[in-house]
Amino acid sequence: MKERKDIYWRAYLIYFGFVALMLLVLFQTLSLQWQDVAKDLDLTEENEGKIPTRLRERIPRRGEILDANRTPLVTSVPFYDIHMDPQVVEEKIFLEEISNLSRELAKMYPSMSAGDYERYIRRARKNGKRYLLIKKRVTNEERRKLREFPIYNLGRLKGGLIDTDETIIRKRPQGELLKRTLGFVQKNADGTFLRVGIEGAYNDYLTGEKGEEIEQKISTGWKRTGQIVKDAVEGADVITTIDKEIQEVAHSELYRQLQDQGAKHGTAIVMEVSTGHVKAIANLKRGRDGNYYESYNYGIGTKEVPGSTFKLASLMAALEDKKIHMSDTVGAYGKYTFYDELLTDSKTDGYGRITIKRAFELSSNVISRVIYNAYRNEPEAFVKRLRSFGLGDPLGIDLEGESDPTLYAPGSTNWSGISLPWMAIGYEVQQTPLQTLAFYNAVANNGRLVRPLFVSEIRRNGQIVKRFDPVTLRSKICSNSTLTALQRALEGVIESGTGSALKSAYFKIAGKTGTARVLNSDLRYGNKGEEKHQASFVGYFPAKKPIYSCIVVITAPNKDIYGASVSGTVFSAIANKVYASTLSYHKAINEQPRLKGPFPKSMSGSNDDLQTVYRNLQIPYSKKIQEEWVNTKVSDKGILFQTRNIARNAMPNVMGLSAKDAVYLIEKSGMMASIKGNGKVVAQYPYAGSSLISGGIAQIVLK
Repeated sequence: MKERKDIYWRAYLIYFGFVALMLLVLFQTLSLQWQDVAKDLDLTEENEGKIPTRLRERIPRRGEILDANRTPLVTSVPFYDIHMDPQVVEEKIFLEEISNLSRELAKMYPSMSAGDYERYIRRARKNGKRYLLIKKRVTNEERRKLREFPIYNLGRLKGGLIDTDETIIRKRPQGELLKRTLGFVQKNADGTFLRVGIEGAYNDYLTGEKGEEIEQKISTGWKRTGQIVKDAVEGADVITTIDKEIQEVAHSELYRQLQDQGAKHGTAIVMEVSTGHVKAIANLKRGRDGNYYESYNYGIGTKEVPGSTFKLASLMAALEDKKIHMSDTVGAYGKYTFYDELLTDSKTDGYGRITIKRAFELSSNVISRVIYNAYRNEPEAFVKRLRSFGLGDPLGIDLEGESDPTLYAPGSTNWSGISLPWMAIGYEVQQTPLQTLAFYNAVANNGRLVRPLFVSEIRRNGQIVKRFDPVTLRSKICSNSTLTALQRALEGVIESGTGSALKSAYFKIAGKTGTARVLNSDLRYGNKGEEKHQASFVGYFPAKKPIYSCIVVITAPNKDIYGASVSGTVFSAIANKVYASTLSYHKAINEQPRLKGPFPKSMSGSNDDLQTVYRNLQIPYSKKIQEEWVNTKVSDKGILFQTRNIARNAMPNVMGLSAKDAVYLIEKSGMMASIKGNGKVVAQYPYAGSSLISGGIAQIVLK
């Protein structure tokens, strides 16, 4: 009895001893872990044991800017800061793999040697660091490769890889293309923001909404916990009106001509006539290295005297006020004097007695005499009529930086005795290229003046947030009779006037050349031989049913000065390339069915499959039969479908079917198929309607 009690006591002693030992081990483990946490989180009596935390902003991904065909123009590319927690890696794994990890890091980022990486990580592990910087701003592709490296392939909890610190950087996949119009948002020193181009105008949509997450304090700073308090809302995408293909043409043609002419800067804009959608806008300025860059938006922000392109507005005013007819004749003798100020034609001996229409086609400055004689006693009527066309007002585009046009009025300090004749030919008037284009676009658009648009839609997650419809600024700038007369005159410029070298063999162009003297950097016109000129061409195409309008302005060319040869050639090149690549200009070669009979023989088979084939080949067929399987028959009118009965509990009839359809039906019935030959089924065994043998083999012969 006593021996039994000793045995019990020994058993109890051993049992409770093990329990006590386990509790001791557990206590020590928890104590060590708590000490580590306290060390990392700086737990002290002062913070009463609370883990220091704070809210951190989660910056949403900025929306993309896309062209009209959804090609990215500006996109947000994520980069990641890579850190490591060396403390979580088991000792054995760390010792075995640290050299291999260091070699892989040195291969990918050779700024440090493998030995340097190993010493760097070992020292951090020894010093208890838990947030060791490995590399800043790595790409997502590099991030994926890092996850496959030794140690890191064990994941964050066992391998210590911390790769969730994301930085979003804006990228323009198209490089210099459209750079200034796309723009940017930049924070100034005073806390305000500089908003440029589309990025600036639609910043509120692109930005999205910030989120919040919790960060914890560790010995080396703060780190993310992954606890999301508020999800960030990604920015919306901005769908522009730009067509990248047209933009590339405008950019490359303008660049080529600027280099050839050694010009200071230039702009080219293409706009859709009916909607005002800007399809391309290129702005290039010569840099110190002689190349040209998109550093300023001249098309929107720079106003200058338009020169002879303004003659269209002058004649429109006189026609609307019944002052002239285009068939009236004038003496264009090359020299015209107003208050001792002399105007001359490019042809110094003039053109003789010609009609006003012909004077416009030849860009004769006799038009200054025509307007002066018509309005000399009421110049305010001339300015009032110009304003009725919208020429004195800004277009009100969404992009920042549009310059207000300059249009002086009688009685102002800038008005003088020569203001009226000088305005008639585009001096003492200032417009941006886009404002000039909008006016010509109205002539092409049967008198309707529309606001140029750069953005058509805002989308978030594929859903339309906002749509920007065409905006009509003036429903009719002038009468139909005036429009018709001026449209004919614009066509005449190309047919037999200053733009005759710009004819196209495929379509007609309507437009106007312009050459104007501009001020030098010292705000003077310069002496003879030192003058700077601006060459312009503006118009639309095709002339009869216009789809696009376009303006090209080149400032300070060195080889030539005339609008036709300097800017007109760029206009013509853009028009020809756009015409060649725009399907709406060309009749489709497959508009009519190509097959009218005799029609091809066809296998029987699946109703849906056969309909797809006939529809794509434009072969007429009967759609009356709705069964899944059909027989086909050729007729004079196309392919007829006939009912084909497929037995459900017997061997199916696969005669006349393709191997694919026959095998499908046989295997569906529970049997297996043995195939001989190719083509369509001409023999089968067992015969159609025979009893099925589950798992049996059906033989089919194709020919």
